Amino acid sequence: MIASSLKPIVYTVGHSTRSLDEFVRLLRSFGIRRVVDVRTIPRSRHNPQFDGKTLATALRNRRLGYRPMKGLGGLRHSRADSANLGWRNLSFRGFADYMQTPAFAEALEVLITLATERTTVIMCAEAVPWRCHRYLIADALVVRGFPVEHIMDPGVSRTHSLHPLAAVDEGLIRYPAPPADEPAVDDDLVVYPLGSGVASTCQLDAIRERKS
Repeated sequence: MIASSLKPIVYTVGHSTRSLDEFVRLLRSFGIRRVVDVRTIPRSRHNPQFDGKTLATALRNRRLGYRPMKGLGGLRHSRADSANLGWRNLSFRGFADYMQTPAFAEALEVLITLATERTTVIMCAEAVPWRCHRYLIADALVVRGFPVEHIMDPGVSRTHSLHPLAAVDEGLIRYPAPPADEPAVDDDLVVYPLGSGVASTCQLDAIRERKS
């Protein structure tokens, strides 16, 4: 499905190790008015300014909206009969499996409604979008006709393109394994698409917080 110019741009961002002021300046450079937090566990011991409650208060004091959305959070378990064997990283395969569920579809519709109301960014911890599950959320939005921009620096973004391995059927996305004789996807395009299972920053943060 081709993105429609009549549909709003949905942005993505990773908070990384930025200060709160740096983060807000980054958002304002794109006219963001609402942050949708897609971290499964919205806490960060290493960057306490991004603790969910702290961040919500700080953003609202700056007239920016904040909405946690665990329904789009990562750390999903892959299915034994997964149709997403294009992802060797089990965390991404698990999220791709989750994307085929009614729960994901419902959460995505809430996100779309929010993004239609005001300029919205989905936020996780990882700075690099293709090393975060929000890259897969972006695929789901693009399939539904929404343009997606990954915020990299103030005033600098990267336009999202559908994952090269994605197969779309009636709005559902699968990531099947490529033919054995087909080379792996360029690592600059996606997060370890056929990689070694290296965990991203957002995965590691969530695992640490879950254990604490």
